[in-house]
Amino acid sequence: MNVKIKEYIKEIIKFVVLAVIIINIVSFYRSMDLNKNKLEEESFKLLDGSIYKVKNDKTIVVHFWATWCPTCKFEAANIESVSKDYEVITIAVQSGSKKEVQEYLDKHNLGFNVVNDEDGFYANKFNINAYPTTFIYDKGKNLKFSEVGYTTTAGLISRIKISE
Repeated sequence: MNVKIKEYIKEIIKFVVLAVIIINIVSFYRSMDLNKNKLEEESFKLLDGSIYKVKNDKTIVVHFWATWCPTCKFEAANIESVSKDYEVITIAVQSGSKKEVQEYLDKHNLGFNVVNDEDGFYANKFNINAYPTTFIYDKGKNLKFSEVGYTTTAGLISRIKISE
């Protein structure tokens, strides 16, 4: 391999490592303002009008997102994947009417549980200032992990496993 190519690869690796460190520092800083209390909600009214009851014997992921959030679009497939095997409730914040949110879900082939937070009630209650924001609660509804910003499927699953 050419010496120049090796140097470029080293620089790229350094940049990626530095970017990951900075992203984690920013995420940690943003998460300091979040509501760190126990999950008080016993149930949520979903987009389709049904009631989602929070189970007391399982870890639950509460994910805040918005249709207008570019990072949320990239992360949606990760949330969809995790929602197939774990308890996940997502809250679409100020993303339009039920119809608009449903059209967004249909367009992107997303089937996870969604609460339409049109007026930002839940976002205010949880003190959400950036999107996406994810909380992971243990079966006792104690907050075990919070993340502000993008996270991978593997990252979510590993954090869920740690919280179980």
